[in-house]
Amino acid sequence: MSTTHVTSARTTDGAVPRVRHQARDAAALMAFSAASSVVLAVTFLLLARLGG
Repeated sequence: MSTTHVTSARTTDGAVPRVRHQARDAAALMAFSAASSVVLAVTFLLLARLGG
């Protein structure tokens, strides 16, 4: 795990992002990743069912 602190991160208005904003962004990324994985798995399942 890295202990390097990023001090140059800024939002669009120039403010330093708060931890809750970073946590919200991380949660949104995880939700998107999970949803994408489910959609891809269902697509492959449907293709396997229709093709075989």
